[in-house]
Amino acid sequence: MTVLLLAVLFSANVQDADTRALLRLEDEWASALVKRDSVVFNRLLAPGFVYTEDDQMTDRAAVLHSVVAGSDTITAAHNEEMQVHRYGAVTAVVTGWLVVRGRGSSGAFERRYRFTDTWVKRGGRWRIVAAQDYVAP
Repeated sequence: MTVLLLAVLFSANVQDADTRALLRLEDEWASALVKRDSVVFNRLLAPGFVYTEDDQMTDRAAVLHSVVAGSDTITAAHNEEMQVHRYGAVTAVVTGWLVVRGRGSSGAFERRYRFTDTWVKRGGRWRIVAAQDYVAP
């Protein structure tokens, strides 16, 4: 009985650590947008990463290019209401809101993106394999 209890507690701690890690990685994404930090995005985006925003779909290379050389200037970004949905030990979906402020060709903006990010743990490291954003009107 004690061994079973310890196994359950250990499993819960691992899950809690993974959940905290995923939330931290999502926050790193938001911070990297402001800094145009391609190093962070290179680390977070898995090979074969696919991104969908509204009706547009792009690949990893296009996302990396947009982060570094996009026409919008992001001045602030943060996440709200994030939830981690676990699917076994190596797959998770994180949902939430990404709020982005900045300036583009049309002037200042604030955008709210409803996001769904799919993460896979490989070699002990979480990487994002797919992201879908909907820009709220």
